[in-house]
Amino acid sequence: MHHWFRYPHVNPIAIPFHIGPFDGVHWYGISYLVGFVVVYLWMSRHAGRLRLGLTREQIQDFLVYALVGVLVGGRTFFVINDIISKHDASFYFQNPINFIAVWNGGMAFHGGMVGVIVAIVLFLRKHKGLTFSVLGDEVVVLLPIGIALTRVVNFINDELWGDVCHPDRPWCMKFPLAPDGGTLYRHPSQIYEAILDILTLPVVLYLYKRRLPDGVVAWSWFTMYGITRSIAEMWRHADFVWYGITGGQLYALPMIVIGAIGIYVCVRAGTRTDVRTIRS
Repeated sequence: MHHWFRYPHVNPIAIPFHIGPFDGVHWYGISYLVGFVVVYLWMSRHAGRLRLGLTREQIQDFLVYALVGVLVGGRTFFVINDIISKHDASFYFQNPINFIAVWNGGMAFHGGMVGVIVAIVLFLRKHKGLTFSVLGDEVVVLLPIGIALTRVVNFINDELWGDVCHPDRPWCMKFPLAPDGGTLYRHPSQIYEAILDILTLPVVLYLYKRRLPDGVVAWSWFTMYGITRSIAEMWRHADFVWYGITGGQLYALPMIVIGAIGIYVCVRAGTRTDVRTIRS
């Protein structure tokens, strides 16, 4: 069968240099940077600042909280999952720098999300009157851009491959670093997931413009991510499977239920915040 694409072999290092353990600026880091920048630009626009009641400097302060939460949570979950799935704790304990080597990639989305939720809770303690629902609404609107870019970088890094095509599909390709050593055609599941993620963007924007009760937009995105991730896992190579459910689906499927409950609670509350006094 003729296949349409070949794996492009893009260098995962966008700007190479060597300083100690660092070998350059990776596309992985750039995708995170772009994600944080677009979220900041959205939150710091005039309407966003009015609704949040925060100055640009306070929004920047929040993003520092969020960045720490993403790095700590994402890396912690990744390392735990990696040790469980590969049964090789020695890789980390023999060279402890691997515990924090985020510059080489290796972040768990759900861990990063938990880290951001903790960061939001801590940030709200400093800003009385600002609610989780309002802050969440503003954070998630452009989040699909950053997540989709990260999935594209997963493709560049030749990681998180898809399952073997049965039968081969013309859009599948061989991944050199896959477990089979690049001998079998696999689904480009990273690209599938990137497409699914970016498709949620217009939906979230539409819901935001409807001026729905506080928290509905945030929980709607939460629910949609659970759905899109569960779908994408159908083609993604799983590190482990439990009764037909992949590890990713074990995290994603509960998001659908939790998100639906969150939407219901917020709609019932019916609270809508458009302006909050900005405190310097």
